[in-house]
Amino acid sequence: MMSGLDKQIERGIAVLKSGGIVAFPTDTVFGLGADGFNARAVRRVFAAKKRPLSEPVPLLLADVQSLDRVAVDVPDVVRRLAQAFWPGALTLVVWRGPNVPDVVTAGGPTVAVRVPRHPVPLGLARGLGAPLVGTSANRHGAPNPRTPEEIVAQLGKSVDLIIADGPPPGGTESTVVDVTVDPPRIVRQGTVARVDIEEVCGLAP
Repeated sequence: MMSGLDKQIERGIAVLKSGGIVAFPTDTVFGLGADGFNARAVRRVFAAKKRPLSEPVPLLLADVQSLDRVAVDVPDVVRRLAQAFWPGALTLVVWRGPNVPDVVTAGGPTVAVRVPRHPVPLGLARGLGAPLVGTSANRHGAPNPRTPEEIVAQLGKSVDLIIADGPPPGGTESTVVDVTVDPPRIVRQGTVARVDIEEVCGLAP
């Protein structure tokens, strides 16, 4: 018998497959997602947030194996970092693969990816069978919402579904590491500590 959360995830998958957008809790903040391979759906996310199309959005993956669907020329250090910190709050900036629409990357050559630990985005990505856009569920420039009510207050009726069940967001943003450069560069310090990343990359003293 399906739990209430399972039913919401199943409903969310249906919405995503139809080109809709869904808000959901993640292990960092509340996310706003769409099918990452559906350019029209991704544009709806930008419109809902009033986010400039010049600012790329990250993708949430179902598993490490999905990396090969969205990235090319993946160096060995990416595999090491993924093995150490995925699923979890580490975002890796990799060379974008041909399947990723221009709107996701703002036309740029790289894309930010992460495998979340939270069961809701994991379940959505697995059921969708595609990467999930995973930007924060706030109006551009506004604080990250902490409750479904705050999502509604910021985004109104532009979101097709809000999944409220499941563990609440952790509140701390992911650490972002650019692995298209050598050595890898920490772009944003978040949940995963610098010293731990440097150790896996072989950069620790």
